Amino acid sequence: MKFAVCGSIATDHLMTYQGRFAESLVPEELHKISVSFLVDDLQVRRGGIAANVCFGMAKLGHRPLLVGAVGEDFASYRSWLERHGVVCEHVLVSEVRHTARFIVTTDEDMAQIASFYSGAMSEARNIELGPILDSVGGLDLVMISPDDPQAMLRHSEECRTRRLPFAADPSQQLNVMDGASIRRLVDGATYLVTNDYEAHLTERKTGWDAEEIQRRVRTRVITRGKDGCSVYSAGAEPVHVGAVTDVPRVDPTGVGDGFRAGFLSGLAWGLCHERSAQVGAVMASYVLETVGTQEYDMTRDDVLGRLRRTYGEEAAAEIEPHLGHDR
Repeated sequence: MKFAVCGSIATDHLMTYQGRFAESLVPEELHKISVSFLVDDLQVRRGGIAANVCFGMAKLGHRPLLVGAVGEDFASYRSWLERHGVVCEHVLVSEVRHTARFIVTTDEDMAQIASFYSGAMSEARNIELGPILDSVGGLDLVMISPDDPQAMLRHSEECRTRRLPFAADPSQQLNVMDGASIRRLVDGATYLVTNDYEAHLTERKTGWDAEEIQRRVRTRVITRGKDGCSVYSAGAEPVHVGAVTDVPRVDPTGVGDGFRAGFLSGLAWGLCHERSAQVGAVMASYVLETVGTQEYDMTRDDVLGRLRRTYGEEAAAEIEPHLGHDR
């Protein structure tokens, strides 16, 4: 199956704070907040949601198409992604802007304070999916992950017009999009993917309750951190999958991207939602135990071991034939 992942491509600046943000925040004074945190570490890593998802899918043996906008400083990052199996020929290169930057500080509770500079990402609204479809002979699914909001709306509209299945993943952009835009983005999606908080925010900003959203999307996937995830499909019993818990919690940045990479990979293999979510949870565990969203390594045997320990022999046996050689 051919999957395209549209969204952000960025450089991550990851810092750690040896304390708790909550101890420095005064709830009744948040309207005039002015605080500074002395960080103990700085790691500069490759990132961006679409790039992270594509990297994870490539680690599982797929050849996902990365669709997004970058600056001319993308050359070494492009080489890294292509070397790991990501197709980058459809990435737009800006002549005037730098590749986006994500800056985040994580405290001892795994709470995060982050900022994002869009840079070249703002030019993603100029990307047409039609020529990409023509060049690759069609697509089975397009994931529309956080990106320039106008690009996200353009991609979803083009998917509906072309009757192309798509997954809506508004994530961080829910904060800046109004209700009408969110409704335009998710309506008719084959999959709607959010975390638990974003699920409630989607309902509040769209004015649609859970039942109305379920009528407008085929399948709703809600991740719940340490509590795993839930998958809701019309006419089917909800699926609940627990998280992989026997790994160190080092850095949560990109964990959701790892889950999406595994979940999409399961779908591409033709697995059911439960098995796909289990692959997603295993991929998320690799991201959680490393600093950086694309710095993890994995072996076939270790993936199967995590599946067996967490979900049982039957799950591992069903997924095993789809796992290729170590990359």
